[in-house]
Amino acid sequence: MDQQLQAVTPLSLFPQTAGVNGKGHLALGGCDVTALVTKHGTPLYILDETTIRGKCREYRREFTQRYPNTQVIYACKAFINPALAIVLQEEGLGLDVVSAGEIAVARSVAFPSDKIYFHGNNKGQEELSLALEQRIGRIVVDNFHELGLLTALTKEKGLVQDILLRISPSVDPHTHKYVTTGVLDSKFGLPLATGQAEEALSQAVAAPNLNVLGLHFHLGSSIFEASPYVEAIELTLRFAVQMKQKYGFRLAELNVGGGFAAQYQLDSPPPPTAEYAQAIVSAILNSCDKLALAPPRLIVEPGRGIVAQAGVALYRVGVTKEIPGIRRYVFVDGGMGDNIRPALYGSKYEAVVANKMNKASTDMVTIAGKFCESGDILIKDIRLPDLSENDIIAVPASGAYSLPMASNYNAFLRPAILMVTDGQSRLVRRRETHEDLTRCDLT
Repeated sequence: MDQQLQAVTPLSLFPQTAGVNGKGHLALGGCDVTALVTKHGTPLYILDETTIRGKCREYRREFTQRYPNTQVIYACKAFINPALAIVLQEEGLGLDVVSAGEIAVARSVAFPSDKIYFHGNNKGQEELSLALEQRIGRIVVDNFHELGLLTALTKEKGLVQDILLRISPSVDPHTHKYVTTGVLDSKFGLPLATGQAEEALSQAVAAPNLNVLGLHFHLGSSIFEASPYVEAIELTLRFAVQMKQKYGFRLAELNVGGGFAAQYQLDSPPPPTAEYAQAIVSAILNSCDKLALAPPRLIVEPGRGIVAQAGVALYRVGVTKEIPGIRRYVFVDGGMGDNIRPALYGSKYEAVVANKMNKASTDMVTIAGKFCESGDILIKDIRLPDLSENDIIAVPASGAYSLPMASNYNAFLRPAILMVTDGQSRLVRRRETHEDLTRCDLT
């Protein structure tokens, strides 16, 4: 591909293997995207294995070269299925799970239980019992009720469970309010400011069947600056020293969560992974030095940062609606049923026409979905080549939080997923069928 074409197409947002082949088609992992659509239909999601593995190695490298005692844990809520779990295991990552279902995915590929961290703000007795039976490595305790349940269950089962306490440090990460989780008024965690974190820690330390290894915080999602992590680390380590003095608590692990941003638009690049790593590691080492605290094991939990760039959503163009002087709508065969992020958060994306990569972008259009909601707009006002029925729209950075929140709204069939690498593609989730829609229903 020549430099001029690269300058006018957002290929930098696509997987690391993205390019344009001799037919003028988008290629991913050495596979012609238009050919994949012909074979598998649309909507279709593609995951690039090379990009996923590259991102896993990048996070491990950038953190461990600065702080060797680091474990990278993948946040499954971004997207998980068995094929991805196998890749993550092969790359040496652990898993951050938030439900019995995510535990079940991990179990389906024999993912090592000791490398699984179980989060969640409303874990029930059945889920906690399952986690204990499966010998999940860490349970991240979110509130007093859960602490009481876990104390009783471990005593009943005669088990000692390693736990972290999730605290809320009251730090604003300057992101969308729907994905801000570390402020005082949050449904997650035990606040430092109210004294509830201290009360919970004193109870947990006193519980004979709980081993309080450390503390966890998570500030939010799509955080575009490193300074909130620094502030939260300083607050958390000061709290750890106070708890050591009062209750003999020893901080063995510090989990700083995830929230590392991914790039969705050309004009909004996030900090590089190295910048997050440098800020987090420096904050830990500086604070530990000042507080005479032994440096703990560091846990980081990227999700979006691992899979967002690796994923591409493909749609087929159908009807076009022209409103003279107002807008030209181009309708595609997906939308909020497979990616609710634009409707939910106002998320913004770029796009290309996969079968017209060498064509100039001349037309201003709005890409709208097929669902019965006026808010079902994937991309508002984007300049693309002249579009015709059956053209293929490719939306980059679709690997995170699209498929996990997909629904059957309007009896929509959730899309198939392909994994591509080295010129080969394999189906890692089949498209739903109409029979699937009624499989759980009774008359």
